[in-house]
Amino acid sequence: MTVIQTAALLDPFIVEVIRHGLSAAAEEMSLVLMRSARSPLLREAGDLSSTITDASGGLVAQGRDIPVHLGAMAYTIRELLKVHPLERFVPGDALIYNLGALGGNHLNDVKVVRPVFVDGVIVAFTLSLAHWPDVGGSWPGSYLATATDTFQEAIRIPPVPIASAAGVNQAVLEMIKVNVRDPVSAEGDLLGQIAATACAERRIQDLCRVYGTDIFLRTIERLHDLSEAEMREAIIGLPDGVFEGEDSLDGDGAGAAGPRIHVRITIAGDEAIFDLSGCCDRLPNFCNTTPFIAASAIIYAARLLSGRDMQQNAGALRPLTIITRPGSVCEPGWDAPVAAGNHETSMRIVDAVIRSMEHVVPHRLAAGGPTTSGLLAFAEPMPGGGWRLLYEVHGGGEGARHDRDGSPATRVHMTNTSNTPTEMLEATYALRVERQAIRRGSGGSGLHRGGDGVVRAYRVLAPKMLLTTCVERMVAPPYGLQGGDVGKTFQIALERNGQVSALPGKANLFLFKGDLVTITTCGGGGYGVAG
Repeated sequence: MTVIQTAALLDPFIVEVIRHGLSAAAEEMSLVLMRSARSPLLREAGDLSSTITDASGGLVAQGRDIPVHLGAMAYTIRELLKVHPLERFVPGDALIYNLGALGGNHLNDVKVVRPVFVDGVIVAFTLSLAHWPDVGGSWPGSYLATATDTFQEAIRIPPVPIASAAGVNQAVLEMIKVNVRDPVSAEGDLLGQIAATACAERRIQDLCRVYGTDIFLRTIERLHDLSEAEMREAIIGLPDGVFEGEDSLDGDGAGAAGPRIHVRITIAGDEAIFDLSGCCDRLPNFCNTTPFIAASAIIYAARLLSGRDMQQNAGALRPLTIITRPGSVCEPGWDAPVAAGNHETSMRIVDAVIRSMEHVVPHRLAAGGPTTSGLLAFAEPMPGGGWRLLYEVHGGGEGARHDRDGSPATRVHMTNTSNTPTEMLEATYALRVERQAIRRGSGGSGLHRGGDGVVRAYRVLAPKMLLTTCVERMVAPPYGLQGGDVGKTFQIALERNGQVSALPGKANLFLFKGDLVTITTCGGGGYGVAG
C-alpha cells in the first residue's frame, strides 16, 4: 500500500515533496557526473547539465546547471521522440547523441538519455548533457573558427544505444573512441553520464513506489500548470506593447562590430512573442547557432524580465512564442557550423532582450558584462600519440545594477562554469600560470560602477601546443544602462621571443615553448549617471 491513496484532489504538500524530489534527483545527476568524470572540464569546471522530463519530453526538473544547456534541453527529448518513438525503448536502455537537429546545441554537447519505466510503462526520461573537450573534427577541441559547415567541426552521433540491461554497448563506445583525440577521457566522461541517468532513474522509481504512479503523473501535470500560471501572471505585470533591441557580434574579433542580433518583443495580456527574424543571415564561420539555443536564450531572458524565481518546466514555456527565420544566424540549417554560437550568439540574444526592455523594467536588469565564454582552448600533442586538452573559460566584470556595483571576476547569464584551479591546471598540463589578477579600473563608471575584469597569463612549457580563441566583447564593449558608461573590452596578447602581438578573438594557431598568452577580460558596464 502506498503512503497516500489516489484522490480526486492532489494534496499540495505531496505535490511539493515530489517537486523537490525531482529537483534533487536532477541535481544528484550532476554531482554523480562531476565526481566520476575524467576530464577537468567536467570534474572541475562543471560544464554539464541534468534534466528530467515527462514521458512526452516536457521539461519537469533541472539541476542548478548551465542556462544555455537547460533551455535547449526543454526540446531535446521531444525532438528525439520524433525519430525514436516510445515503443522502441525497453527497460535498461540508454541512448547517446549530439545532433543539433534533435533539440540540440553544438556538437561538443553530448547527451545521454534514459527512459524510466514503472510497471512496464515509461513515466519519465532522465537526460545528462556533458561538454566533451574534443569530439573529433578538423581542429583539436572541435572549435574551428573558419569552419564553413558542421562536418568540419566534429563527429556527428545519431541516437544510438550506448547501454542496455546487459551493459555498455562496446561497439558504439569503440566507434566513438577512435573518432576523438582523448579517448580515455571520453570513455570516462561517458560512463559517468550513463551512471548519472541511472541514478535519477532509481529516484523517480522510488517516488512512484512511495506515492503511487498515478499521483506522480498527476503531480507532473500540476507542476506544469502552476508554472504556466506564474509565467502568465508575470507577463501581465509587464506593459502591453512592442519593444525592440539589438546588439552585435564581434565578427572575427579583429575589426569593427559586425553581425546584427535583433529581437522584437510583443506583449499582449498574458502572452509574449519574441521574434528573432531581424537577426543577420547565416555566417561563414562557427558563430551560427541552433533554433533551440536561440530559444534557450529567450527562455532565460524571459525569467529575467519576470523578476521571479519560478519553477522552470514545460508549463512556463506555454505563454511564450519564439520565432526564428530560416537562413538566419539563429536558424542556419543543420549543415552550418555552430560551435561558438552556443555561448557567444546566445549571449548576444540575451543582451538584445535586455536593451529592448531597458526603460520598461530597469530595476530587474544589469548593464552589460562578460557575455562570452572568454575561451582559450589549449591542445598538446603527446609523444606517444593522443592529445591533452584544456578548455578554459574566463569571466570578467559584472554589469552594475540600480542598487549596487557589479561584481568583479565572475560569469553572467547563459554560462556559469568555474575556472580550473591553477594547482590542477599546472599539475595536469604543460602550462604555467604566471599571472592572475584583477584588472583594476576596467568597469564602466556611473551611479554604480561595473565590476572589474581579470588578467591571466599562461606560459607554454611543451615543445608545441595548439590554441583556439573564442571570445566576444573585444570590439563591442559591455554597454551601460540608464546613462552608465561602457566597460573596457577583452584583449588577448601573445608574447614570443620578446615581441608582443595582439591575437584575434576567434582564431586557431600554433604555440611553441616559451610563448606567453595573456587574456585581459572586460569590465562591466555602469548603471546610471554619477551624481
